[in-house]
Amino acid sequence: MEKTTSYDWQHLVDSIGNYLAPSMAKDHPNLPVVKAEGCYYYGADGKTYLDFTSGIAVENVGHRHPKVVEAIKKAADSLVHGPSGVIIYESILKLAAELQEILPSGLDNFFFANSGTEAIEGCIKLAKHVTRRPYVLSFTGNFHGRSIGALSVTTSKSKYRKYQQPSWLTYQLPYALPEYLPEGADPEEFFPEKLEKDVKSLFKHQVDPEEVACMILEPVMGEGGYIIPPKSWMKKLREICDRYGILLIFDEVQTGFGRTGEWFAAQTFDVTPDIMAIAKGIAAGLPLSATVASKELMQQWPLGSHGTTFGGNPIACSAALASLSVMKEEKLLDNTKAMGEYALSQLNKLKEKYDAVKDVRGVGLMLGIELQNAETKEPDGDAVMTVLNSCLEKGVLYYLCGNSGEVIRMLPPLTVTKEQIDQGIEWLDEALGEL
Repeated sequence: MEKTTSYDWQHLVDSIGNYLAPSMAKDHPNLPVVKAEGCYYYGADGKTYLDFTSGIAVENVGHRHPKVVEAIKKAADSLVHGPSGVIIYESILKLAAELQEILPSGLDNFFFANSGTEAIEGCIKLAKHVTRRPYVLSFTGNFHGRSIGALSVTTSKSKYRKYQQPSWLTYQLPYALPEYLPEGADPEEFFPEKLEKDVKSLFKHQVDPEEVACMILEPVMGEGGYIIPPKSWMKKLREICDRYGILLIFDEVQTGFGRTGEWFAAQTFDVTPDIMAIAKGIAAGLPLSATVASKELMQQWPLGSHGTTFGGNPIACSAALASLSVMKEEKLLDNTKAMGEYALSQLNKLKEKYDAVKDVRGVGLMLGIELQNAETKEPDGDAVMTVLNSCLEKGVLYYLCGNSGEVIRMLPPLTVTKEQIDQGIEWLDEALGEL
């Protein structure tokens, strides 16, 4: 085959399977784009698309914010790569100092990595090292990544675990799912009582609490269906962990950096974990994450027990500093609360209008629209795909989640305006009507 340096864009898209693994290139909707800016993608087809995914909760300050782009260019003029520890540089130290100011009190020491999955691996390793205990508790339906360690606590979909046997000494507890709530029961009372019973049963029959290193969960269930647990349930988790000397880990990869209306969901629920994983929205699209804990815990994790080549990249740290500055200057936490409340009120109108909409729920700009078969009341992933494709044709990009793909997730950049929300929901309304 004759080699060429000139490629036809559409030909490359049509033959994508010749270049990229299906697990990388065949996600929904596989939209060819040439540019992104603010709340929009610009397609190779010449159309403009509202992005209600934020690159899956990454572009919290919007695509290519001018201040972030400028920070990236300036950083690249000085330093492109910094194997932290071999050398040290200003941006990583400044970022750590800035993060100390916005994280819950006591979470003030950082191990920087590149992805959310890496941050989760760091959390679990730190907890096991510090406690000298072997077992980890996670919650059914939660997603924490797909590397083997992270997969051992990921249970949002069984297909992620197929052929992998990711046991790694883990046990699962039920999450606070709405389906468990008896009719007429108060969730603030029911779920803490249920959690107490579930934990006691687990400790009585399967694992002794003195052997449990940590309990890990998403404070808002993400990929598993956008489920928001009661505050009382979260506080009961903290109480149980304190009772047995178990470290509490929050996976704030998706909920962090303003997505829930506070800097972190820990502040939304007023519960501080011992260890936290942060990523996604941290650096406006550049690969960066961190395992976060107290100095007291981190000092017990000696040199060589964990490591990274690219973690805390100087350009990514500079982008993160610029992103934090934008969020403060533009008051994006306030905008997230206001626009989140407005969007939820508009989505509730769709719930009243269409039998196919089983539920809408959200906190900040992390919103889920659950669809069901109007006759059988079963989760309807096929309907979700039909609606997503119709929305895309109209000009707005939503994404899916839930065990059966039955939930539409709506997570626009935190810069989103009322007009943009109105437009996106109008198109969703039309798509549901066609359904």
